[in-house]
Amino acid sequence: MYRIYGFVPACDMVDNALLISNLGYMLARRGLNTCILDLKVFYPNLYYYLDVGPPAKESGLIRLLKNDKADFRDEIRATPHEHLYVLTPSPYDLFEEYFDLDFEHLDRVMTTLKQLFDIVLVDIPNNPPLEFCLGAIRNCHVGFFTASERLEAAGHIAKFMEYAASVGIRPAKFANVILMNVQHLHFDQRVFKEAGVRIAAVLPMVGAAAALALDGKLYVKDAALVNKAFRKGIERIAEWIASDRMGGNLDADTG
Repeated sequence: MYRIYGFVPACDMVDNALLISNLGYMLARRGLNTCILDLKVFYPNLYYYLDVGPPAKESGLIRLLKNDKADFRDEIRATPHEHLYVLTPSPYDLFEEYFDLDFEHLDRVMTTLKQLFDIVLVDIPNNPPLEFCLGAIRNCHVGFFTASERLEAAGHIAKFMEYAASVGIRPAKFANVILMNVQHLHFDQRVFKEAGVRIAAVLPMVGAAAALALDGKLYVKDAALVNKAFRKGIERIAEWIASDRMGGNLDADTG
């Protein structure tokens, strides 16, 4: 069974934390023990979206990376939502704390998370020279690029996949894109097919979703009225993951 799913931003105007937090909740509602791993080690933010306090300096992810004897139960935080957990860096960590870490450290942490949880969702920074980017992609079973209606999005995806292949990382498992904050601009979505990826889901721009996130609330749970297209997109991805139908036909209805 595939367990680790990664999400990489391809351009501006996407919000991976908004997507992953709501998706994690939808998976947890299905009874799947789900852990969200924030690998934006310099600027973590998922703890806030999940209404969890930040780890203290030198705790959370950094402690597990540096100490193979550290207890995961002490560093993984339970969220207010049943079956949903988060492992995050501390926003108080110094940048240089991460400079001496390599693939081996990340491999060990992600392998352990795979053993502890049904599903692991990983927020991956788009910084290919950084070990936390390529190392995460190497450990993911399936991945998604997130993109908005920006001209450069498809080009960034193609360039990223080419670079990953050049260093021996199979990019085909990231051949999916989730369109976010769609405003139905005059944008030809076929450019993604030309870049070698397929559209997995389409999420419209919803101001209320971003507004609730500012208060640490989840749109699909806490909104009085949820945009049907947004819910449909999130549920589509959640169902695909929960049913373990990887490699199947995931062409979204983008009409």
